[in-house]
Formats: sequence, C-alpha cells, structure tokens
Amino acid sequence: MNKPKAFTLIELLVVIAILAILAAILFPVFTKAKQAAKNSVELSQARQIGMALSIYLTDYDDVMPIFYAYNSFPPAGSPGHKGVEVLLGPYTKSTGLFKSPNDRGGPYTSLDVPGTDTYWKAYGSSYRFTRCLFTSVSGESTQNNVPLTDDWTVTTTAIEFPAESRAMRLEMFPFFSRSEDPGCARYGYDCDSPYNYYQQWSPTGGSIVFVDGHAKFVVSAGTFDDTRIDMFGHKSGESHPTSWSGTWYGVCD
Repeated sequence: MNKPKAFTLIELLVVIAILAILAAILFPVFTKAKQAAKNSVELSQARQIGMALSIYLTDYDDVMPIFYAYNSFPPAGSPGHKGVEVLLGPYTKSTGLFKSPNDRGGPYTSLDVPGTDTYWKAYGSSYRFTRCLFTSVSGESTQNNVPLTDDWTVTTTAIEFPAESRAMRLEMFPFFSRSEDPGCARYGYDCDSPYNYYQQWSPTGGSIVFVDGHAKFVVSAGTFDDTRIDMFGHKSGESHPTSWSGTWYGVCD
C-alpha cells in the first residue's frame, strides 16, 4: 500500500500566502463593518435623546434646559453633578444613553479629569450641547466648573429653524483634525499641547440631534457648518466679526 503523501514545504508556503492574502482582504472589511455598527448604535441613541428632549420640552412649556458643560466637580455620575444629561435623565431613563460607542476620550481629557478615558466618564456626556440654544442662568449655568454670567431663555417657539438647529453634537468629528483644520483655527480641537483636545473617534463622522428631536449622522464639514446654531438661525460656519474662529461656531458651540 502507498503511504499518504505529506505536504511539501512549497505547498505549505503557498497555503500560508493564500491565507495572508485573504486576511489582508477581509480585515478592512471587518473593520469597516464594526465601525458601521458603532455608528448605527450612536445614531440610534441620538434619536432616543432627541425624543427625550421633545418630551422634556412638552413638560417645561417649550423652554430649553439650562446649559451646563464639561463639569467634573462633583464628578460625572455623582450626586450634585451638573449637566444637561442630568436634566434629561428622567426622560432617557439612563444617563448611559449619553455614552457614544465611539467615545475614546482625548489627550486633554485624562489631564483634566485623571483616570478617565472617555468624555462620558470625565463629564457625563460624549456630546457637546450648543450653548446658544440652551437656557443660560447667571451663576447657575456652568462650564468647566466655572459659573457663567449670561442670562437668556430659549424657547422652541423662538427658534426660527428648529429642524435645522443642532441642539447637540458628538464631541469629536474627523474634520476637527489638524490635517483638515490647520492650526485648529476653525474648530479649536487639534491644537498644540497642552490644549490638544483631538482624538479620532469615528473616521467617518458623528451624530447631531436637532431641536425638533430628529437626529442625523453627519460626515462632512460642509454639512456641519450648514447647521444653525442660535435662535435667530445663524449657521455654524457663517461669518462672525468678533468670534475667535471667525464664525458663529466660535460664539455658540
């Protein structure tokens, strides 16, 4: 009887080469599929937050919540922590809804709030709330734990374009990077140390929630700049003479 013939070294190398080629082809596909799934979950969460905002507005006579941002004293999740997500908590049923699956924190986050690796852990939200579209109360509204001195009340009836006005956005967009925003002059994220805030989250884009409650996944700077950012309908990318960015983004975002 003939003995079974073993694989030769050449045959084994051919098999290994084929497997390596298949892995090289399939790995990017799997990576894209995984990222697409994260983006889908994030958009679903954004839509739920938009619904919660709509219900909140019904209960509070169409008055937008009080603005808070980037507060860490007390820490996120602790009693006394101030954040828009806390005000919307009874309507979302969980502040965990404000944690984007894309949230990877940023270089400054761990310096500002040691031991944190996401914006959600540091400040309670992976999303930035648009300052000009929320109610500001002097001495009560706070950002980075510092009380603000502005007073204004925002009602949805006073907002000229609610379906185009972004109430909140994902903290990090890919076009905030230095390659697309040299000198961090337009968006103020990918700056020199120690004020470097940029970390790529999703390589494709991020979610925006609009005042009317709907949500959209935005993939371009042009679409982002075209969203409206205050009661009077100014667009984020519209020119502003005294803004640090030269646009309404620098005033209201």
